[in-house]
Amino acid sequence: MALTKTKKLWLKPFSNVLLFLQLKLEAIQIFLIIQHRLTMITKATLQDIPALTTLINSAYRGETSKKGWTTEAHLLEGKRTDEEEMTEILQNPKNTILKFTENDKIIGSVLLVEKGHQLYLGMLTVSPELQNSGIGKKLLAEAENHAKSLGLSSIIMTVISVREELIAWYKRHGYVDTGEREAFPESGIHVTVSEEPLEFIFLEKQL
Repeated sequence: MALTKTKKLWLKPFSNVLLFLQLKLEAIQIFLIIQHRLTMITKATLQDIPALTTLINSAYRGETSKKGWTTEAHLLEGKRTDEEEMTEILQNPKNTILKFTENDKIIGSVLLVEKGHQLYLGMLTVSPELQNSGIGKKLLAEAENHAKSLGLSSIIMTVISVREELIAWYKRHGYVDTGEREAFPESGIHVTVSEEPLEFIFLEKQL
C-alpha cells in the first residue's frame, strides 16, 4: 500500500502538467476559432464600394499610402480609382473583387477578371498600416483558388516597370516576367509625376 501511495505522489505532478497542456490546447483552439470568425475573405458587393474606394486610394496614392511599401505616390498623382469605376467593375459578371475583412472592416482587396483561359489580377490592396502582415499573401492564395474553381490555367497581371520591389515580391510568389510590355495610360485619374517613362510589364503564374 505504501508503494501505491508513492506511485500516486510521483505521478501527481505529471497529471497536473497534462491537465495544464490540455487546457492550453483548448484555449488555443478557441482562439483560432475566434480568429477565423473575425477575419475572412469573401466576395465584395456594391454596398462595399465606398469602403473599397477609400482603402484602395489610401494604399496607392497620397500621404497615407507612404506608410506602406506599395505606394505609387512618388510616381502618380490623383486617385487610383473612384466609386464610378468601382461600380462599373462590380457590375461586370466577368469581374470579382475579393475583400479581406477583420472585425467587419475591409483591410484588403483584390480585383479578379476572367480573360479567356486566364485570370487577370489587379489592384491588390492592403491597408498601409497592415502591410507585411501576410494579408497580401492570403489574397494571392485565394485568387489562385478562384482561378482553379473556374478551370483557368494561369494568372496574369501588369505592374509598373519601375516598381522593382513589388515585382520581386510577386516573383517570390511564383510569377514570372513574360517579356510583354504596354505603355502606361494617361488619364484624369492617373497623373504621372515620375521623371522616368512608365510602362507596364506583364507577370504570369501557371497553375
